[in-house]
Amino acid sequence: MLPLDLPGGCRLRLVQEDDAEAIYRVVDANRAFLAEWLPWVHASSLETIAEFIGRARRQADDDNGFQALIVDESGAAAGFIGYHAVDWYNRTTSLGYWLAEGRQGRGTMTEAVRALTTHAFENWQLNRVEIRVAVGNARSAAIPERLGFTKEGVLRQAERHGDEFKDNVVYSMLADEWR
Repeated sequence: MLPLDLPGGCRLRLVQEDDAEAIYRVVDANRAFLAEWLPWVHASSLETIAEFIGRARRQADDDNGFQALIVDESGAAAGFIGYHAVDWYNRTTSLGYWLAEGRQGRGTMTEAVRALTTHAFENWQLNRVEIRVAVGNARSAAIPERLGFTKEGVLRQAERHGDEFKDNVVYSMLADEWR
């Protein structure tokens, strides 16, 4: 499935060990923007990103989903999307994603989510794809809504952000609805 061209000149490709510095640079440049919604951003460093990449490579090797880097037309890191894990017995997975502030509003992430959702249903024959979005993150919530995901409800205080907790909205898509 990868690499895959996306609208706006971006491309999806599997994350590689030598991507750590490029990912760190885009996270660091967008730290204030991303930190409002992503609890790991405050503690991110070159070392923690390299560790994440190692886990992501093992995840792909273990057939438990994969993590994809979004690169712009110059090859610079612009964001990320991936499967948290695959529950093969229950035929379900969930997606997580983020995009640099300056790359938003071009349909890039909507198309990336569409591509990974299609892959989950058509290639892996899964039955359910889930996306969780922090309450109030309108830009992130617009993506599953635009793609026709069903809003199932709110998980109260489901995600820790420093000393506070944020509620998450759960969206899902089922295979027979995607077709």
